Amino acid sequence: MQPEQFYQRLLAWFDDYGRHDLPWQQDINPYRVWISEIMLQQTQVTTVIPYYQKFMQSFPTVQDLAAATQEQVLAHWAGLGYYARGRNLHKAAQLIVEQYDGEFPDTLDEVVALPGIGRSTAGAILSIACGKRHPILDGNVKRVLGRFYALEKWPGEKAAENWLWERAAQLTPPQRYADYTQAIMDLGATFCTRSKPQCADCPISAGCQAFAQDRVADFPFKKPKKDKPVRQAYLLILQQADGSLWLEERPQKGIWGGLWSFPQLETWQACEDKVQSRFSPSVSLLKWQEFRHTFSHYHLDITPVFSQQSQLIAEPSANYAADENESGRWVSMQDLLDEKLGIPAPVQKLVKQLQDY
Repeated sequence: MQPEQFYQRLLAWFDDYGRHDLPWQQDINPYRVWISEIMLQQTQVTTVIPYYQKFMQSFPTVQDLAAATQEQVLAHWAGLGYYARGRNLHKAAQLIVEQYDGEFPDTLDEVVALPGIGRSTAGAILSIACGKRHPILDGNVKRVLGRFYALEKWPGEKAAENWLWERAAQLTPPQRYADYTQAIMDLGATFCTRSKPQCADCPISAGCQAFAQDRVADFPFKKPKKDKPVRQAYLLILQQADGSLWLEERPQKGIWGGLWSFPQLETWQACEDKVQSRFSPSVSLLKWQEFRHTFSHYHLDITPVFSQQSQLIAEPSANYAADENESGRWVSMQDLLDEKLGIPAPVQKLVKQLQDY
């Protein structure tokens, strides 16, 4: 199948069957497309929609996002995962306001230079919102092209990725860039899915080498497996008589950067020491059921340790500054349930457990 046949069939399919009513497809501008593209990285459309709508309601313009605090931004990101995306959005918004007078840059080099934006995301923003011809190569497109060409390599391998970029550029049409970009992403998300692809109804199956070889399930080649290491941690849950909980702000770098979490400690003894030295000289600790939280590179086995105080505790010190790298505060249960603070998924899970405790 020639490139012309590929994009003509894909565009015809998109006109009739593509998704045209997603929130970020309305009132299109670079800012709205940028937010959606970042949220959609490694996250399903159905998950993103409510987050996107709430985010845009709170930060309708890049100026609004730049003027917000990181804490406010991450509170809107809590639950989406990959929190560096939220931190980078905030940093990039501030740069756009400072360096471009609030106007989203319109060249590939300028967009890629912004925090958290790679070549494919930049191409998607510029093609969809600015009408510029740029190929994209996100996870969906890698899967479509990996199957279409029956690529016998893992697409994340550098040489394979470069080869796919060349194919992506060849297949991008000389016009209708925005429609084509959305069409090929749609095809990967709705027809050429990871499991149970709808090959019989696919508009480009006639030229698909994986389909012709009856090997669709073999592509794209998977990343060579490595066993994920397992780490352990204790999360110390301190609750006052009024129901408020002690949370500490995470360092900017590392997991859950910039979010608020129950204190994370390495041992049971460390939990006892922290409570006795900084909160109450005599307090009982209760170990809850351990559970596992999985990151992209390792598993974290979390043991919650709970202590409910019988009376209100004064602040351990001004802002509880055990050292210059720590900060913490008492937060009401209602504020956490109302998502007024950015907290990681395991903490959200524990807060919900506390409701029924």
